Amino acid sequence: MRSRLALGAVGTVAGVYGAFLLLSRQQPEDWVEVAIWFAVGVVVHDFVLAPLMLVAGVVMVRVLPAAARAPAVVGLVVLGSVTLLAVPVLGGFGVVPDNPTLFDRSYLAGWAVLAGVVLAGVLAAALARRSRASSTTEEPDGARPGR
Repeated sequence: MRSRLALGAVGTVAGVYGAFLLLSRQQPEDWVEVAIWFAVGVVVHDFVLAPLMLVAGVVMVRVLPAAARAPAVVGLVVLGSVTLLAVPVLGGFGVVPDNPTLFDRSYLAGWAVLAGVVLAGVLAAALARRSRASSTTEEPDGARPGR
């Protein structure tokens, strides 16, 4: 319980500090843009991302075997989060022709490598879960031996 309170206190202090920086270092006319940005984030989450994840979950339950479902969800969350964070660099937003050092590598190739690593991890975890499930024999009443 203490660790949760400490974590909550750290989060609250960080949020208050961020609000202080926003209010003290930005012009009041910029606050409207920040409020719009936050509102759009909530709307996109609630009306685009959440329904997409629900549909993906329903599809995964119907298509994937039970041993692969949890690893696939973890992979989807990891790759989805990283992809959302990488949209600015993947889309090349902010590229300035006279400053080639801003985007000095192929971010798409880096994302593809990360996607491959996540996919390999999902497959390895699914195979491990499947082999673990097949190595345990079920009792007639459905209980596992030794439990």
